[in-house]
Amino acid sequence: MQFAASSSQLLLLVEQAPTATKTGNIFDWQVLRRLMAYVRPYKRVFYFLIFLTVATAALGTLRPFLIQRMVDVSIEQGDVLGLNKMFGLLLLLLVGHALVSYLQTYFGGWLGQYIVRDIRVDLYKHILDLRLKFFDRTPIGVLVTRNISDVETLSDVFSEGLAAMIGDILQLLFIMGFMFYIDWRLTLISLSVIPPLLFSTYVFKEKVKASFQEVRTAVANLNSFVQEHLTGMNVVQIFSNEDREYRKFKAINQEHTRANIRSVLYYSVYFPVAEVLAAVGVGLLVWYAAQGQIEGTISKGALIAFIMYNALFFRPIRQIADRFNTLQLGLVSTERLLKLLDSKELIADNGTYAPATIQGDVTFDKVWFAYNDEEYVLREVSFAVKAGQTVAFVGATGAGKTSIINLLSRFYEINKGTIAVDGHDLREYDLKELRRHIGVVLQDVFLFAGTIQDNITLGNKDITEAQIWAAADLVGARRFIERLPGALHYPVMERGATLSVGQRQLISFVRAMVYQPRIIILDEATSSVDSETEELIQQAIEKLMQGRTSLVIAHRLSTIQKADRIIVLDRGEIKESGTHEELLRHGGFYAQLYQMQYKDALNTPAE
Repeated sequence: MQFAASSSQLLLLVEQAPTATKTGNIFDWQVLRRLMAYVRPYKRVFYFLIFLTVATAALGTLRPFLIQRMVDVSIEQGDVLGLNKMFGLLLLLLVGHALVSYLQTYFGGWLGQYIVRDIRVDLYKHILDLRLKFFDRTPIGVLVTRNISDVETLSDVFSEGLAAMIGDILQLLFIMGFMFYIDWRLTLISLSVIPPLLFSTYVFKEKVKASFQEVRTAVANLNSFVQEHLTGMNVVQIFSNEDREYRKFKAINQEHTRANIRSVLYYSVYFPVAEVLAAVGVGLLVWYAAQGQIEGTISKGALIAFIMYNALFFRPIRQIADRFNTLQLGLVSTERLLKLLDSKELIADNGTYAPATIQGDVTFDKVWFAYNDEEYVLREVSFAVKAGQTVAFVGATGAGKTSIINLLSRFYEINKGTIAVDGHDLREYDLKELRRHIGVVLQDVFLFAGTIQDNITLGNKDITEAQIWAAADLVGARRFIERLPGALHYPVMERGATLSVGQRQLISFVRAMVYQPRIIILDEATSSVDSETEELIQQAIEKLMQGRTSLVIAHRLSTIQKADRIIVLDRGEIKESGTHEELLRHGGFYAQLYQMQYKDALNTPAE
């Protein structure tokens, strides 16, 4: 289906953009610094976590040293009291190490989750402020991936990435310090396998980095496809397209599987290689130390300690590659999130004018508007609506009718010209205050999962049930609401699936009217209801429009014949303007449209 292909192509363009850092370094320090800015509110916990990391690294490397002292000092000299003291100290060390490791794991996870919470809140707040133009060209699946998966990845940066990697590096330094202190010759033997291990670690890191990027792209593709097709499931089933969509999903899911298997392959190769190199290191160590033991130059305790240190030494080296990729993946996710947070496609809300009420005068003065660059959908549109008047807009699809009402609510910004309400430029108004005075009822009604009351008030606690019922009486919605189980507390499923199209439309009327707006916008508001419901709504609209400025878009000309003024649009330009009777006498575009809609009635002879 066309809509699936187009969104998938756009998604691939977004997701498969180069992921290399801007600076060309291993990772972007600027991104890391910006991420660390979210740590500031929790800097005490962060510093405590650093202390725990250092303590864990130190305590984890003391055990072989104590065992070496037990063997070479207490056991060799037959000091039972000293042996008991060392054993008690070793037990105390193990308990302390376990406690510190617990605290490090807990506070690392705690810090990561609170930072994720703050970033997700900032990101969602930023998304709420983005202009609709951004959503027109950005697949929802991409935004879901950013807000859920990418943000969740950041928690691993603190719980398994940054702090853990610092701990591994410190542990290596402590181990090397103890090893050189005990015997520098055995240390050099143990470190002889480090160069090939570092080389294999570097290759592994690069391969896993690329595979992780493929996995992230595959996840975003899955999110976008599933979200889009679940939303449009009725279209899929209406056109019996289940098999084709199933095959598309299998292909996308197969790519996701292949990406994950590639990463599994790199892990399955790297870790056995690391184990073999570690075993070779231990073998060389035992071979050399055995000769020293025979010659009396190396003690038994040193040999035991070095075997333990070898096991401790190779473990963080193997883990560092994994930690690094966790950190790098988190920073890549951070870079994507910061790119979204840095998006400048915000509606400028610099106005301060916030009147308690408005009269409702609306003026468009030589307005030009384009969704994309210079492809103008409105061209030098000028008209004025006095407070309390009803103005209707008619025209073919794509004429610019919906664009006019979108601009009045400042969902988009105009390219040229001026739009004013009560003589004040829209940009002078506080955006929320401006929209508070404008009620909008769209053709495509969107209802959230929740109760009918929740969908009418949208969470506004200041709106009482009495106000809701008053608005419901006005638009004739009380009868059907009272018949529902629970009335206002009837649970509405996602997108209002349990309600009819007409019922959803009536709820949208109540939702608009409960705020008592001074300007009413009706975009094909009665196009999806039956004749009986339309008659109820038309009666309600007549009452509603009294004393309010009304801008109406309708294909059915019967709904706008009483309008004070009808504006005819064609390809973004105003072609005609006048009352219903004036436009019919003029015999222009409106008259032709009227004759097309009512030709059967006009050609039927009177009885």
